[in-house]
Parts: sequence; C-alpha cells; structure tokens
Amino acid sequence: MKRLRFVALVGLFALSLSSLVQAAGPARARLDAFAQGLHAISGNFTQTMTDPGGKVQTSNGTLVLEAPRQFRWDTLTPYKQTIVADGSRVWLYDPDLEQVTVRRQDTEEAHSPLTVLTDLKQLDKEFTVTEQGEHDGLVWLRLTSAGQDPQFSYADLGFDASGLVRMQFKDQLGAVTDIHFSNWQRNPQIPPQDFNFTPPKGADVIGDLPELTTQPLKN
Repeated sequence: MKRLRFVALVGLFALSLSSLVQAAGPARARLDAFAQGLHAISGNFTQTMTDPGGKVQTSNGTLVLEAPRQFRWDTLTPYKQTIVADGSRVWLYDPDLEQVTVRRQDTEEAHSPLTVLTDLKQLDKEFTVTEQGEHDGLVWLRLTSAGQDPQFSYADLGFDASGLVRMQFKDQLGAVTDIHFSNWQRNPQIPPQDFNFTPPKGADVIGDLPELTTQPLKN
C-alpha cells in the first residue's frame, strides 16, 4: 500500500503543475512556464528508492497524466506493475501476484499534497514552499507539509530550462525516492481507455470496489 500511496502522490503532483501560478524565485518561475497551458502530459521515468539501510531499488517505466485527476503509471522493469487513477478509484495491478488493490482516490489524497496542489487556495495552509537554490544543474523547490501526520518529510521538485526533470521525496522512515523524468510530450491525445481499468480474469481483487449499478428489468 505504501507503493500505491507513493505513485498516487507522484501522479497528482504532476497533474497539479497546471494549478500553480507565478511566485518569486527561479524555480517557481520555471514551474509556471512548464505548467502554462498544460492539461495532459506523457513521458518516461527512472525511479530509485533508497531505504534507511542503504538498499537501493531502481525501476523504469512510462506515465500518462491528464487534468484534473487521471493518471496511469506503468512500471516495465525490473518487474511489471500498473497503477491507474480514473478520477474515482486508484487501481494497482501486480501481475506477479495476480492481485489488484483498489482504493478510493479521495482517500489516497487525504492529508497529502494531492488535493492541496490541485487547489491553490489550500497551498499556503498545507505547505511551506521554499526555493532551494541550484544543485545538480537544476533549480529546486521544496514542499514541506504543515500537517500533523504528513506522509513525507519533504518533496523537492527540480527544474532545468525546459521544465520538470526530477522529483525527490523523503518519507517519515527515512527512505528517499529520486525520480528522473524524460521524453515529456505536452498535451498529447490520450485514448480514454488508458484511464479505465478492468481487473484481469483470475486476479484477486481487494479493497474498496466501486458499487455496481444495476438497471431494473423490463417486462
């Protein structure tokens, strides 16, 4: 479930870029330029997770996002995994386990930047946003949660002249995740089925499934 919360966080972070507006500082200015006119985006990612003991896990894949609340995150190597947010539910499918985990999307977003960053009015209530200067050839913004039980210690967004390049998160247990983005495609035409998920036949489905709508039988 930690992985599900994390990817939901990342996905809605990226979707929220179109909600943030001008503010002082070079990183915020680049964020504003990257978000200008953005309603959908696709690209590739390389993700490195380092636990407090120094163990490192690296994965690669693709992501597709569309405002306001839909995204798809496909891990391709070293294992396969699909996560789809359809605007109502977040679905995580692990082919190796033949298991699908389902959560309400608003539950995934609770007490996190997910709802705050898509609602600018809540930004200053929920986060301290600070410029972090330049390092690794990028300019950085840091988001620090003002909540009593935050999911992460900080979240950093790194920008070059073209836009968002990296995201770094540190959770409350000290694990650090570093994501490199590449091959951004702005406002692509995304097939609606990319954000629809049907559990594969034979998969074990657990979690908060949508209620089925039944139509009355006609005489």
